Amino acid sequence: MAKSVLVVDDSFIMRTLIKDILSSDPELQVVGEATNGLEAVEKVKLLQPDIILLDIVMPGMNGIECLKHIRLISNSRVIIVSSLSTGDSAETMEARKHGAFDVIPKPSGSLSLDLRSKKGSDIVKTSRRAGGLSEC
Repeated sequence: MAKSVLVVDDSFIMRTLIKDILSSDPELQVVGEATNGLEAVEKVKLLQPDIILLDIVMPGMNGIECLKHIRLISNSRVIIVSSLSTGDSAETMEARKHGAFDVIPKPSGSLSLDLRSKKGSDIVKTSRRAGGLSEC
């Protein structure tokens, strides 16, 4: 049975790229998307996804605040995919502190058109691990 995934990013282009990357794996099914943290919290309540891919920099409620809310309402595994999540950045440490399953940096800033070529494999592998699926 496929694991359900929610994709949260304020950029339509980034959401589309991430959904396209995930669609390469038949055991990962994108069931929804959100454009900010507030919308994400509502979608988590409604959809109860197994996995959430979450950006940090978004209007309204940022990804860290969203992660804190998600931890209160869901056992979904949250993977941060953000341009701010590099190495041991403050944002990375904060995300891990609040229960992020893993952190994947966007390779070229907030609009990383090279996401598939540089991080696509990492996104799929990390999502599979988060969903308890075996490695391909």
